[in-house]
Amino acid sequence: MKDWQTSGWRAKPRVQMPEYTDEAALNAVEASLAKYPPLVFAGEARKLKSALGACARGDAFLLQGGDCAESFSEFSADNIRDTFKVLLQMAMVLTYGAKVPVVKVGRMAGQFAKPRSAPTETLGGVELPSYRGDIINGFDFTPEARVPDPARMLQAYTQAAATLNLLRAFSTGGFADLHRVHSWTLGFTDGDEAERYRDMANHIQDTLDFMTAAGITAETNNEIATVDFYTSHEALLLEYEEALCRVDSTSGKHVAGSGHMVWIGDRTRQPDGAHVEFCRGVLNPIGLKCGPSLTAEDLKVLISKLNPANEPGRLTLIARFGAGKAGEHLPRLIRAVREEGALVNWVCDPMHGNTIKSSTGYKTRPFELVLREVREFFGVHNAEGSIPGGVHFEMTGKDVTECTGGVRAVTEEGLQDRYHTACDPRLNASQALELAFLVAEELRARRSDRQAAAV
Repeated sequence: MKDWQTSGWRAKPRVQMPEYTDEAALNAVEASLAKYPPLVFAGEARKLKSALGACARGDAFLLQGGDCAESFSEFSADNIRDTFKVLLQMAMVLTYGAKVPVVKVGRMAGQFAKPRSAPTETLGGVELPSYRGDIINGFDFTPEARVPDPARMLQAYTQAAATLNLLRAFSTGGFADLHRVHSWTLGFTDGDEAERYRDMANHIQDTLDFMTAAGITAETNNEIATVDFYTSHEALLLEYEEALCRVDSTSGKHVAGSGHMVWIGDRTRQPDGAHVEFCRGVLNPIGLKCGPSLTAEDLKVLISKLNPANEPGRLTLIARFGAGKAGEHLPRLIRAVREEGALVNWVCDPMHGNTIKSSTGYKTRPFELVLREVREFFGVHNAEGSIPGGVHFEMTGKDVTECTGGVRAVTEEGLQDRYHTACDPRLNASQALELAFLVAEELRARRSDRQAAAV
């Protein structure tokens, strides 16, 4: 892209980014990161782009999930393993429901920065800068912790590299064997509360038993023992993103070396802003969060900036409206995309529009609202004749109590039991898998409708 430079975003209006007070320290960190190896490679990003193109056509389905914001203090091999494990379980269920490949993308190995609704927060009469994620400042409510520290970028890089190393080992080392994954899924269907999901689980087991009887095992077919797994995060801290940007030796284009896919948040999608300027120049798949305030006109401008060649798989539109609002906002955006003839992948984020404050004072997301928005998303696409291409969740493999509801009903009073998030409430392992079963039901119903229409 001839009119684009890696540092071009610095001349654009910037929002949701810290003001570093020590410019020399910032420059030193950026110089160090610029010498480090990239975390991902252009060939991997291109492969993901191709897979997302299949999602846009309805020939695959995107499952994107992980932490709201990765933490330095909770970083451990067990936490990485457990989140990866739940994503594999969810993908197994969705594959059965959709009867198409599921593209697996984690909010992992880079999801360290978070936009905030206010620049400051007040506690006990004391006002301090907001916590913006471990890559920027500290969670502790002290003046020292809340000062943006550029050295945190180096720790984030180290943690992201270690996370990717383990994810690659899990993806190819036998941990992802289909038979093993489904043995974990069966554990969820134990007990009366999960009875409605048991039938689907049993059908999946019958399929696996048939494959084994036919001689299709991990020993005879490596494809059922390994998975392609990609990473993603919001490209919020542009100093970090620029420092890890590299030139692809094959194409001569720039690639964001921080993650396979990066997205632009609903608060940073200004068409003439810094975040759009940076993302338009890298070859990676780009996500764009689409909230209620996004106009059809702005969406058309953003599409032309972010995907001027109308490349399949390049642009994923992540709808996040809130339960009860998808019917009001999503149709006009779908029609705007159709008017432009744009190739996009539509994805549902039912988390960010459904955050409330519980009666017990905790920020939470009621599971029934999350589920309602998913169903509304599918309903709108069915009515508009467009393709629902994926789902995007904030979730964890840990047994947290941050979102209310689900088959193992978390109550508002129970939120305090294991409320561990530093930012937004996440689905726990049980809730995430339950949601996968429910999405699979939507996909099965859609497939049945399409088959009936074709007869």
